[in-house]
Amino acid sequence: MGTTSFSATILSALIEHHDVVAVYTRADAVRTRGNRLIATPVKECALAHGIPVFTPMSLAGDECFTELRALCPDAICVTAYGKILPERILALPPYGAINVHASLLPRWRGAAPIERAILAGDEMTGVSIMKMDAGLDTGPYCEVRSFRIGDQTLEETTGKLAVLGSEALLDALREIADGSVTWQEQDERFATYAEKIGKHELDANPLDTAEMNVRRVRASSEAHPAKALIEGRSVRIIRAQMAEQADVLRDDLACLASGEAHFVHKRLFLTCAENGAFEVEMIKPDGKNVMTAASFCAGLPVLRETGARWEGLV
Repeated sequence: MGTTSFSATILSALIEHHDVVAVYTRADAVRTRGNRLIATPVKECALAHGIPVFTPMSLAGDECFTELRALCPDAICVTAYGKILPERILALPPYGAINVHASLLPRWRGAAPIERAILAGDEMTGVSIMKMDAGLDTGPYCEVRSFRIGDQTLEETTGKLAVLGSEALLDALREIADGSVTWQEQDERFATYAEKIGKHELDANPLDTAEMNVRRVRASSEAHPAKALIEGRSVRIIRAQMAEQADVLRDDLACLASGEAHFVHKRLFLTCAENGAFEVEMIKPDGKNVMTAASFCAGLPVLRETGARWEGLV
């Protein structure tokens, strides 16, 4: 049971090692311009391997339960599905319902664990293989994989987590089947909740620190972009880094007020609160393709000559 590309990577690994009798995912939906219905990555993967696909609106009904019970699953593997599993479904498979959760539980239970880890500046992230119960990501876990986030983007972090999650899930299923699994209860004292990313939450803002703005850019995606206005032009910032990495320019930038945009040595810098600044490396103006910051600045003479202003959208 899953929806996203993260889930599809894990499904592909399962297909190689187990008999996947069915896939449950979200229904096709309009995800791009043109009102064309698009299947989820999990559905595309399943159909490519001839696996039956089910897209119920809810798992709560008797018809859905009867349908699922008829499949006689030994285990149900869930990752980034986005739907609640009723207790009778959790209790249905003899080996349980197993969740691949993209965080180091109990850190970041909930809907957006990867984004929240990046936004919080967590040094480490990872995946936990959890036995599902009636709570929200509260069950015990048996396998954990971790790594340093560093300056990786959401896409890069998600891709690495998907690979690690696949490996951890396969190990967990083997241990569950042979009876060697050891479940570790979560320590509630360290539990945090990863709520969904809100609209405009990842927009850049000169009133915040440069570090926070860079985190927003790294945590951003098509669904939740890091937007800003530069000299009145609406843009999405695709890639950015701290100005501390800008060597000799750091001291000059620190003297500037927040909300200034400067193109120096063919590099675009945006100043922020607390005398901070960050460098924009890749950018996407509204209605145009992704381009380098230098290409963007080529169309703004004021940036190259005297500097400009930048601000948040809201």
